[in-house]
Amino acid sequence: MPVKAVCVLNGEQVKGTVYFEQGESDEPVKVTGEVTGLGKGLHGFHVHEFGDNTNGCTSAGPHFNPHNKEHGGPTDCDRHAGDLGNVTANDCGVANVDICDKGIALTGPLSIIGRTLVVHADPDDLGKGGHELSKTTGNAGARVACGVIGITKA
Repeated sequence: MPVKAVCVLNGEQVKGTVYFEQGESDEPVKVTGEVTGLGKGLHGFHVHEFGDNTNGCTSAGPHFNPHNKEHGGPTDCDRHAGDLGNVTANDCGVANVDICDKGIALTGPLSIIGRTLVVHADPDDLGKGGHELSKTTGNAGARVACGVIGITKA
């Protein structure tokens, strides 16, 4: 039976709802949804360590990184579990999310349930930008929206 989760993203201008679904525990997690209010182009999209939004998105902590790896892209071997890459906003500021990821899970030690999903202001350079923040955050800029990922009805 598949496990399902949902995250309602809230920011000053950026809003969205993102859904997560995983069949068997060894299958990738399907991530779908829509984010609105973004500037046109790429925006970093990450799962952060804590499900704490008491001080806005900043209290969510760093990227979810249980294996203590460097920041990377979703297809890299060396990446944080929470490195989901970028979402792309169209001319109207809407990003349709459609990701399939093997680095996260909805059960077990890589579970993202209770953690925070964050959308960033800038593109994630996937750890390859050469900036001092590339290997930790992808130099993705400010956190423009976030929400805690919660389990939902299957």
